[in-house]
Amino acid sequence: MRKNKVYLIEESLLKNYNKYYKLAFSYVHNDSDAMDIVQDSAYKAIKNAELLKNQKYVDTWIYRIVINQCKTFLSKNKQITDDISDVNISFNDKYENIDLKNALNALDNDEKAIIILRFFEDLKIEDIASVLDIKVNTVKSRLYRCLRKLESIMEEV
Repeated sequence: MRKNKVYLIEESLLKNYNKYYKLAFSYVHNDSDAMDIVQDSAYKAIKNAELLKNQKYVDTWIYRIVINQCKTFLSKNKQITDDISDVNISFNDKYENIDLKNALNALDNDEKAIIILRFFEDLKIEDIASVLDIKVNTVKSRLYRCLRKLESIMEEV
């Protein structure tokens, strides 16, 4: 059974590596740190494969690990960069609108995670709730609040 879970985890990591990387990058704004976070997350996921309860949610489970690794990294290193213009983006990403990048950076990490998971990674509300370990209604209310906040930030630009 463990081998089957490890295989599923490895398959998800290979298939979704760029998504996990972009999620980590959205937190740490540094190419090498984001890669390290994804590698640490991959190691943690494979090492703890037996903790995956429902194989159907392997992608969601890994998203949660990546987010937790990002939060751990940020709390240890206190490297929150406010200005995206200082970052050298070396990959072709979907987040090309500089004003949108700056608006997203104005959100706190939990708010940013909800927006990115919903609109850039196309996760369902239920999956976001599972990734962030919060209730579905909490995701809905935070999403609505974040969208209003983003709208007001974008109007100022």
